[in-house]
Amino acid sequence: MSAYKELYQEVILDHNRKPRNFGEVAVANCRADGFNPLCGDKIKLSLRLQDGLIEDIGFQGESCAICKASASMMTTSVKGKTVDEAEALIQEFRDMSTGKLDSTQAPNHLGKLKVFAGICELPSRVKCAVLPWHTLHNAFNSIPVTTTEGDADPVPNSDEQ
Repeated sequence: MSAYKELYQEVILDHNRKPRNFGEVAVANCRADGFNPLCGDKIKLSLRLQDGLIEDIGFQGESCAICKASASMMTTSVKGKTVDEAEALIQEFRDMSTGKLDSTQAPNHLGKLKVFAGICELPSRVKCAVLPWHTLHNAFNSIPVTTTEGDADPVPNSDEQ
């Protein structure tokens, strides 16, 4: 197994076993729920915004290891950032996950999130990794529920692959 794949597995397992920011934010002023019918992932995201800054963020729910690790790493990556910075990261993560961004070549802000770069080779798992990010975007935009199906599907026609 390549060192990259070993690192990917190690990071996913670590964040699955010990998710960061797991739980509800006590005084949240933004919330959204996400659902991936393909895998059964369900997450609830809560955050507190203050003057456009993500002051606190947490998630809870039942999900696969990839979704939970993605949510855990997402919350640590966006805490303390502005909404605009987080939205840029959402787009970069989505583009990387769907193969539209080569995180090793193009300038980006992904940092440790690059461990998810190989997920684009597993179309059915892209939805697991991207669900927390869609949910965060919806929380920013006061959209209470999101799914990985229909117009929100990060991998159109993935059922045919």
